[in-house]
Amino acid sequence: MTPVELSRTVLRAVRRAVDQGELRVSVPERAVVTPPGPGGCGDYATNIALQLARPAGQPPLRVAEILRPHLVACAGVGDVVVTGPGFLNISLSAASSPTTALVSLIRALGPGYGHGDALAGQVVAFRVPYDVRAEVVADALVRIVATQGGRGEVEHGEPVTLRPVPAPEDPAPLGPDAAQWALLYPAAHDRPRVTADHLVQRESNPLFRVRYAHARARAAARGAGRLGFSSEPGDLPGVPGAPAALDVLGVPAAPGVLGVPAAPGVPGAPAALDVPGAPAALDVPGAPAAPDALGAPAAPDALGAPAAPDALGAPAAPGVPGAPTILHAPGAPTPLVTALADYPRILAAAATHRAPDRLARHLVTVADAALPFLATVLPRGDEKPSAAHRARLALAEAAGTVLAGGLSLLGIDAPEHL
Repeated sequence: MTPVELSRTVLRAVRRAVDQGELRVSVPERAVVTPPGPGGCGDYATNIALQLARPAGQPPLRVAEILRPHLVACAGVGDVVVTGPGFLNISLSAASSPTTALVSLIRALGPGYGHGDALAGQVVAFRVPYDVRAEVVADALVRIVATQGGRGEVEHGEPVTLRPVPAPEDPAPLGPDAAQWALLYPAAHDRPRVTADHLVQRESNPLFRVRYAHARARAAARGAGRLGFSSEPGDLPGVPGAPAALDVLGVPAAPGVLGVPAAPGVPGAPAALDVPGAPAALDVPGAPAAPDALGAPAAPDALGAPAAPDALGAPAAPGVPGAPTILHAPGAPTPLVTALADYPRILAAAATHRAPDRLARHLVTVADAALPFLATVLPRGDEKPSAAHRARLALAEAAGTVLAGGLSLLGIDAPEHL
């Protein structure tokens, strides 16, 4: 069961409680589902009870107790535990492993993963000035809007409806891919940098990291073929008894660490989805925007970005005095799984908010989560391929699919070799 499917399951549980007269509220259009925060448990958590408490005229804990049996009765849900003031912590049944279900879904849909119907049947007109950046942004938006069932049309004339800040100079000397990235990666209200930094093949260049992660994913598949094994979706093995690396309070963000610390808040609360000022589903007052990996800006739409790299058992902050070591629990969503699961939401947001930069920044989030994980995919030395390697390869291929699909929507090539 994916986070999107679980969100719909939560709403169905609310609807059952309303239909049976246990709650008198309007069923919301969406339910926020995130990895559990500190003090939480299970695979996912939701704050739906806190969201409904005021309109229901009941304490959040009472609303959570009403919803719990309806959630437990849903297919794919193994158990539900109420923590804190009313957070519902959901454990999926073994047959509904979030990692296995997500990877299987991406394999089945391929480049169509993340496509939805948020704009089904709508015609979206982009009236732009005669400006190179406006033209590039509108062209990308036509493709992104199409993923949500809409049809984009680019026009010229007044009144202008799409006017990003123009580039300070002609980006053509950067080449087609780097020029596209230079114009699409910044938000529309930010002035793009048209510099040779977009061409350097090193960690400081976000475009390089995204394309390199895709190339590494494809290389892993070729390497597995030479070793005689193929991918098979499954749970990623972890370290028995290790805590899940999912939003640990107090873990500092350090250079070279992929991910950011959880926003401070109520113990047991689900991880924050967004930072103040970021246009997305949930804002947590006081949640600082932390730096992303390797000096890149944090992706505002990252889903509960965890506080540890994706390598199994890797230290949270190498070289930082006092930084704790965070390990992955068996079955716990890794940073890469979390980023891949959030891709459909980001794609829908990029389409509805006319913001291709959201997609570009999320691809950086996926790449930064994928790169350390890819080092664990193939057997080392005389190690024999196992079910764990097949599961890791399947996740690596899923990451490559998402990266290639996202780059294609931005009009950028995803190389097989780099």
